[in-house]
Amino acid sequence: MSTNIAVRHKQILEKLKENGSVSVSELADIFNVSAVTIRKDLKLLESKTLLFRSHGKALPTNPYVVEQSVTEKEKIHTSEKSRIATAGGQTLEASDSIILASGTSVNEFANQIKQTQGITVLTASLKTALVLSENPNIEVIQLGGTVRKSSSSVIGPIGEKTLADFTCTKLFLGVDGIDLNYGLTTTSLMEASLNKAMIKSAQKTIVLADSSKFGRKGFGRICGLEEIDQIITDSGIDEKTQKTLLEMGVELTIV
Repeated sequence: MSTNIAVRHKQILEKLKENGSVSVSELADIFNVSAVTIRKDLKLLESKTLLFRSHGKALPTNPYVVEQSVTEKEKIHTSEKSRIATAGGQTLEASDSIILASGTSVNEFANQIKQTQGITVLTASLKTALVLSENPNIEVIQLGGTVRKSSSSVIGPIGEKTLADFTCTKLFLGVDGIDLNYGLTTTSLMEASLNKAMIKSAQKTIVLADSSKFGRKGFGRICGLEEIDQIITDSGIDEKTQKTLLEMGVELTIV
């Protein structure tokens, strides 16, 4: 490998770290080389697991999310999820009737709900329903359907039909991926379908997601970012993403 190529590779990785992603055409212009040369560079760097190629650009990691069990997810980003849950709890009002989707951030949020009395909760999460059932002052409605074992929650048309009969003040939604262009995603197509029904039944949609979810994509698309009202996340979110979300009219709470 020549010195020039080694320097170029180093600078590509530096620009990727700085910008979060970089396109083939942009790199070709910067280094005054052909797109073919840049593609060869990216292919080599990808083979060394230094980046990931996707649709004519380079990304720091693979953006596609693989399914993990709720038990595995509970062990990661625990402090961030706790702060997010606390911030989410501060949005609650005594008269709220809310929908809770599924996921570890939502499960953590259930502990905050226990501190609020006089609310009604519709939930897809089996764990959340059990936690909230311990509080006699909270009415809990467990959505029906097929149990998705990896998330300990229900999915399917039964829950979707039930939601059609309710209008709730807020939806607290957990996701597997947030992409600025593609929107919100999860690893399950059926869960995504249920989440869509939840959004239709809620006056306000609040996403609870740690910063690792940004720039990621799951198999099932839930909706575009224009359909949500607020995102509560941690300080790991980069400034570029913050600016874009605010320009899109999404309320952003960083903890």
